[in-house]
Amino acid sequence: MPQLLIKGISTDDICKISKSLIEELAVVCECGTDNFTIDCIHPTSIFNGEIVESFPFIEVKWFERGGETRDRFAATIEKHINTLKIPEFEIAFITYQEDCYYINGKKFS
Repeated sequence: MPQLLIKGISTDDICKISKSLIEELAVVCECGTDNFTIDCIHPTSIFNGEIVESFPFIEVKWFERGGETRDRFAATIEKHINTLKIPEFEIAFITYQEDCYYINGKKFS
């Protein structure tokens, strides 16, 4: 179920690392690779009245798996993004609460 929303990194670059990244993240989360989605977001960023490149930012939306797993997850993303020679990026985790998550209108929990 982890969803990765990525902005500021080209779709072509994400495609290059996506297979190995998801395979390694599945090991970290102890789940199948089919539980993951990656969405590349292409925003229009503006600074000081000008259109600028978006800062590389990765949001991870998931059900909490604990601090150790979160640290390993972030380190795995870092390892793969670093192969793209991107000098700086950020990762933020957004945690869903199971009792607030619905699938086809029915509570997940």
